[in-house]
Amino acid sequence: MKNRVSTLLLAFAAAAAHAQPSALNETQLLGRQVFAQSCGICHLQPSLGVKTYGPMLNKSAAGGNDEVMRAFIVNGTERMPAFKYYLKPAEIDAIIAYVRTVPVPANESHK
Repeated sequence: MKNRVSTLLLAFAAAAAHAQPSALNETQLLGRQVFAQSCGICHLQPSLGVKTYGPMLNKSAAGGNDEVMRAFIVNGTERMPAFKYYLKPAEIDAIIAYVRTVPVPANESHK
C-alpha cells in the first residue's frame, strides 16, 4: 500500500509539473512565434559557433526602450527590412513583449 501511495504521489507531481502554465503570457507566446518566423533568420543562432546576421536580441535591445524597438521593426534599418507592411501592429507589440522576456546573457551583462 505504501508503494502505491508513493507511486500515486510521484505520478501526481509529474502531472502537476507538466500542467503548470508557461512563464510567458499569451501575447509573449505570440511574440515568440512571430519572432521565430519573421526575425529568427537573422536574430537567432542557427547552430553553435555560427554567427547571426543581426544581433542577438534580449530585454536590453534598443536600450530597453519599446518605442525605439518598434521604430526599428516598423521602419527597418540599412541592414534590416521594414516590417510595417508585413506585420500587424499587434504582432509587433507581441514581438516586443517577447523580446523583453529574453534575459541578457551573462557574458553581455558586464560590458
